[in-house]
Amino acid sequence: MKILVAEDDQLMLKMLEFRLKKDGHEVIVTHDGREALEKINDFQPDLVITDIMMPYLSGLEIIGAVKKKYPTGTPVIILSGMGQENVVLEAFQLGADDYITKPFSPNELSVRVRRFDVSLVK
Repeated sequence: MKILVAEDDQLMLKMLEFRLKKDGHEVIVTHDGREALEKINDFQPDLVITDIMMPYLSGLEIIGAVKKKYPTGTPVIILSGMGQENVVLEAFQLGADDYITKPFSPNELSVRVRRFDVSLVK
């Protein structure tokens, strides 16, 4: 599965990249919202994982762009250290498919990503 990850925290980004590649996914990493939008067009991901708070464009804006470009359903998983209910609700209203609160275990990430892997669906 091709996964685009947008995260401005370098340590978190490396952990995500390492785990997703270990799980057998093709991964492209981006460091801010603007770079993520550029790569979404080039990479055509099967799944997008994005932080909410990033430079240039937020994860909420990424959700809107992904859902507009791929209305038939490229899933989006939101990552955030914020546990604010209003942000979570806004993310889901914009079309987010899942939401993971930081910190989280790499095993939790793997399980949640696997839910969207169509190659595993029988």
